[in-house]
Amino acid sequence: MKPLNLIYWIRFGLGIAAAALCTVYTILAGNLAQTDVKVFFSGASLALLFYIATYYIIKLKFLYKVEKPSKLLTTGIGIYFFSWLVFWVLFFTLARVWG
Repeated sequence: MKPLNLIYWIRFGLGIAAAALCTVYTILAGNLAQTDVKVFFSGASLALLFYIATYYIIKLKFLYKVEKPSKLLTTGIGIYFFSWLVFWVLFFTLARVWG
């Protein structure tokens, strides 16, 4: 598999992991019953911090395996945030139903 394709699918998985992390944070913060904008922005901020932290890890691993190092930042950014949003809604909904 080519490095950029691998990075794309890694970002998909990291989006799911970030969604689980945001759900756990929401439960621990006691915001599970709320449905306002504050919960969304705290989750989005956490997902963005997670993306930036994992970017540096991916950069260390794949820096010399791709033609353009600038592609490491943008490859998979859409699937990361899309999978984060979809799975966070799913996990948040399941947590509210079961909680």
